[in-house]
Amino acid sequence: MHIDNPIEGLTGIRRVKRRIFEILDGAVVDDANRACEIFIATLVVANVLSIILESLHDVHEAYHEYFYAFDVFSVIVFSIEYVLRVWSYGEKYPKAEGSAWRGRKDYMFSPFGVVDFASTVPFYLQLIFPGADLRVLRMFRLLRIFKLSRYNSAMDDMFAAIKAEKDSFSSAMFLLLISCLLFSSLIYIIEGQDQPDVFPSIPAAMHWFILTIISGWGNVDPVTFLGVVLVVVTQILAIALAAILTGVVATAYTAQVQRRESEYELQVREVLADGVVTEEERLQLKQMQAKFGMTDEQVEAIAEQVRQEKAESTVKL
Repeated sequence: MHIDNPIEGLTGIRRVKRRIFEILDGAVVDDANRACEIFIATLVVANVLSIILESLHDVHEAYHEYFYAFDVFSVIVFSIEYVLRVWSYGEKYPKAEGSAWRGRKDYMFSPFGVVDFASTVPFYLQLIFPGADLRVLRMFRLLRIFKLSRYNSAMDDMFAAIKAEKDSFSSAMFLLLISCLLFSSLIYIIEGQDQPDVFPSIPAAMHWFILTIISGWGNVDPVTFLGVVLVVVTQILAIALAAILTGVVATAYTAQVQRRESEYELQVREVLADGVVTEEERLQLKQMQAKFGMTDEQVEAIAEQVRQEKAESTVKL
């Protein structure tokens, strides 16, 4: 299996653009790509720690100039990264598969692109509106932590697992909705007369139900026997729903990991089919390993299994 080098045949600005795309997107796993990932990841972690420390009043007062300087440096780096990604992602697709704007649009409207954009916007808004109270928007800087998910497949696996089990989640959400309407109405009927200030309406009772489901206690103590029974049943229902959703996510996540390993194993079989592993094939496997977040031990175990099966089939022949 031969894979053409996408840089071959490119000259000048196209070669630079393609190289930047390879480094930022991880299309080629090399020292430059790893150094870029380590630098961005380290800067993201440092930003999160800075935001946490800045929330301490005494620390902020003592070092606010350093915090501001670091934030300016971070915004400059993240802004350059965003611009370079928008520019270089024009090389994501060959001309036969779409224009340069297809790759750029895919990035800008992807979850990663939205996070990259939203995490820097508060800084520029502060410059445009210096007198405005933008404390809430400044907390959007915490979105930078999601930039780390670009370098780890766990988040993608989780979303893929949820998407694969959307029918099960829909069923659980429907059950939750029915339970909310039923139990809210019952608690309103049972406790409404004795605690009119707490349960003045069904919407207020729905607020109690949601709090009970989430935290196990709705901040209200029932005063009737039936109210006590209803609260206990509601808490049991909360535990049951949590168990159902946890089981669905765990099963779907395990299945997603197995599909990922099966896909990698299939690629290994194709590479070893002719008995020769070219540099292009080795690079492709390395990229797939990085994309799936697989360890060297997992990769070696799969490769060894394929070699053994191939050796056994050769002996039988």
